[in-house]
Amino acid sequence: MNRRDVVRALTASIGWSAVATTAGLALSACGEGGKKPIFTGIDITGAQYATSFSLKDADGQPRTLGDYKGKVVVLFFGYAQCPDACPTTMAELSQVKQKLGADANRLQVLFVTLDPARDTPEVMKAYVGAFDPSFVALIPEPDQLPGVAKDFKVFYKKVDGPTPTSYSMDHSVGSYVYDPQGRVRLYERYGVGADAVAADVEALLKQG
Repeated sequence: MNRRDVVRALTASIGWSAVATTAGLALSACGEGGKKPIFTGIDITGAQYATSFSLKDADGQPRTLGDYKGKVVVLFFGYAQCPDACPTTMAELSQVKQKLGADANRLQVLFVTLDPARDTPEVMKAYVGAFDPSFVALIPEPDQLPGVAKDFKVFYKKVDGPTPTSYSMDHSVGSYVYDPQGRVRLYERYGVGADAVAADVEALLKQG
């Protein structure tokens, strides 16, 4: 499955619900007469998916969204041997943190591996640390991964390589963004750019 097929699969799972949610918010804003932030990301406030998790980090410590209350959380699914989307997104999020200036410590990036067989704690700690020492890797147990992916509407598929260990993973390439209260608010599309994501993060920080 090529990248275009992955994007289509993601759009099918998230697109219409996101559009409906956004439309509902727009009508509500008109009725209340109040100004709502204009986000670059898809506004999925009130979504009934991607709302929580309980996963171990690279140190074996259980983590939940509650651990990061008071921060904007950006959560991305990928794998360490990903050749393109994953390192591009992580580098972009590193730039986002730099653009936040004094508010940089109010952003928490979480990277959830879709390849726990190869992405050991040591591998993941080194991988996320190469982009920023504050980034946290989360490692689902192999039997836990399908449920987590379903809860977050994440598409992933193993693509066999020439050897048993040289496979790749096709997967969704967007990021979920949570406000400082731990509520899922946005879905950032792949490649939108650090400036756009930073502006969305700043808007959520101002809301509190």
